[in-house]
Amino acid sequence: MSESCNNDCASCSENCSQRDPKSLLEQPHELSKIKKVIGVVSGKGGVGKSLVTGLMAVLSQRNGFKTAVLDADITGPSIPKMFGLKERASGTDLGLFPVKSKTEIGVMSLNLLTKNDTDPVVWRGPIIAGTVKQFWTDVIWGDVDFMFIDMPPGTGDVPLTVFQSIPIDGIIIVASPQELVSMIVEKAVNMANMMNIPIIGLVENMSYITCPDCGKEIKVFGESHIEKIAKDKSLDILGKIPIDPRLAAACDAGMIEMFEGDWLNNAIDKICEMAEVTQDE
Repeated sequence: MSESCNNDCASCSENCSQRDPKSLLEQPHELSKIKKVIGVVSGKGGVGKSLVTGLMAVLSQRNGFKTAVLDADITGPSIPKMFGLKERASGTDLGLFPVKSKTEIGVMSLNLLTKNDTDPVVWRGPIIAGTVKQFWTDVIWGDVDFMFIDMPPGTGDVPLTVFQSIPIDGIIIVASPQELVSMIVEKAVNMANMMNIPIIGLVENMSYITCPDCGKEIKVFGESHIEKIAKDKSLDILGKIPIDPRLAAACDAGMIEMFEGDWLNNAIDKICEMAEVTQDE
């Protein structure tokens, strides 16, 4: 403990042994009841984190769970377009309401608050991090079994704020096949370990493309390294998503809820196991 400690952990950046890890956690809105929170993270951008978030939310809803998505990628939000949401978020004196998708998935994203989808967010880190925190504390989510948080890439302000402010039950780490990604994944794993956040497993995106003529799997980005990463870090591989033009077209058209594919069946099985643990409690 520092000699100048004022016992206000919220304003302190010191890695103090006296700090209670739960001291910075924020409570959700009083009208929200959120059972499990899953973060979807990556150490770098462009690997398909938002895609995995969207697919997991859709699968969760299909399995009968009340599902929500908190889009924490403030400067690059893509969740609303993926779900075809054009309605602006509304609110009252009590708080904001998430926008509901076609299958009743609750979504909150900055793109649901700005006048135009293409309006840039020219904010500094603390303001962005504060906005994400408000999505947790000021939005009336209602009853939610699983909330998926689409995190921005990297290990900066926003991921740190989410890990410290929101009670994350586990994270899914998204990677791509390139060898360079092993280093990036390790950064995400190390951050999760530092913050005592459980890692549910790894998902590899852009794993291969299937030849439409012969059905052969073509490794566009070379051989996968996810098995080695998973073995070295003692992590589960939750799924491998191919490059599929039909899936890309569905996302572009705002029709992700109509996708067909079994690539993330292992991942949703893990989520269902978490739900069973909650029921036992």
